[in-house]
Amino acid sequence: MIWLFSFILLIVLLLLAFPVAIVMGNLGIIMGLFSPIRLYRALGEISWSASSSFTLFCIPLFILMGELLVRCEIADKMYKSVDNLLSWLPGGLMHSNILTSALFAATSGSSVATAATIGTVALPQAKKYGYNDGLFSASIAAGGTLGILIPPSINLVIYGSLTNTSIVKLFIAGIVPGVLLALLFMLFILVISVIHPELSGHKHSTSWGEKVKGLKDLLPLVVIFAVVIGSIYMGFATPTEAAALGVIIALAFAVCYRKLTVKTLKKAIEGTINTTGMIMFIIVAANFLNSVLISLGIGDKLTSIIDNLGLTPTETLLVIIFIYFIMGFFIETLSMMVLTIPIVYPIITSIGYDPIWFGILLILLIQMALITPPVGLNLYVVQGVRGKGSIGEICNWVWPFVIMMFIMITVLIKFPNLVFLLIK
Repeated sequence: MIWLFSFILLIVLLLLAFPVAIVMGNLGIIMGLFSPIRLYRALGEISWSASSSFTLFCIPLFILMGELLVRCEIADKMYKSVDNLLSWLPGGLMHSNILTSALFAATSGSSVATAATIGTVALPQAKKYGYNDGLFSASIAAGGTLGILIPPSINLVIYGSLTNTSIVKLFIAGIVPGVLLALLFMLFILVISVIHPELSGHKHSTSWGEKVKGLKDLLPLVVIFAVVIGSIYMGFATPTEAAALGVIIALAFAVCYRKLTVKTLKKAIEGTINTTGMIMFIIVAANFLNSVLISLGIGDKLTSIIDNLGLTPTETLLVIIFIYFIMGFFIETLSMMVLTIPIVYPIITSIGYDPIWFGILLILLIQMALITPPVGLNLYVVQGVRGKGSIGEICNWVWPFVIMMFIMITVLIKFPNLVFLLIK
């Protein structure tokens, strides 16, 4: 009864648009009244232990790294360079949306930041070259989801922190699925552009000289990715140390591009503080709520119920996937992660699935939630940048990209070793 009451209260408050962290914190206090342990008295200690982890310190560093690249207009140059390379393909600019998102994801670690940045740069081009506005915007929203799969990923850091799973291995594990998903997105764009050329505008060509000249604008992202992920992969640095190196390199490129001013640095730091504060508030509130759930034995009770259903491991996994898919329609992604992982993770490991493999699968499910209406955050980000038309035009075209995600999930279930290809 306590579990049912809590679940109903949680859904009602979220649907009423209360801030997620406040909902989880207050729900923890209310449920704590039923606990034999007065956990609200330990709120300070729980908050400190949840936020003082050295591992979590990489979150503001990765955010700052992405903020610097955005504020210094490096992403603009990168998009133009990718466009020069892919302009010959049917649907050329939409391929640029996906590939640029994948590249930018390797520095920002945030889907929202990726979608907002690429949207700002790309959307003015859609009208110029006659692209279908809804499909073009949907490709940006879908490409933006790669920000939480391709490392460095803030969501993978949080998953690793909550489950005591190696963040280094999670980062490396996300590379192959992230690249494959980007290719699936581009495959769909290629097919739809060939079948319905009126959707993909008209091609524009660039000379080989322009293509080669533009490659220099990809240098910042290549260098940052090589240093950050390379140092982690080779064992030279922890994720936090690698993030610090990434910030230093981003600052160096900002100086080289003559874009680093006091105003730019101030905006980058303010953006980092705002985003980090939001994330940490959710993490602290979720940790308190999870402590209450543990004290009430709700997690063990749910595990026992699922065990008694007599489902096979595959059937249990499919049920969990379905639950996440439905939750993604209503609950914001980060909140969904921190709310469910403490309950779902023990179930997954108890039926024999690898925590690293499940972490990548979970991120794919979280990616879907970013573009499934009515709460898909990337849809609103792109619509906000677009500033015209109806968000329904984007929603109509995101479903093929959702199907591509389901195909990727099926591939991972069928071929789980894809996740471990690059792990030593």
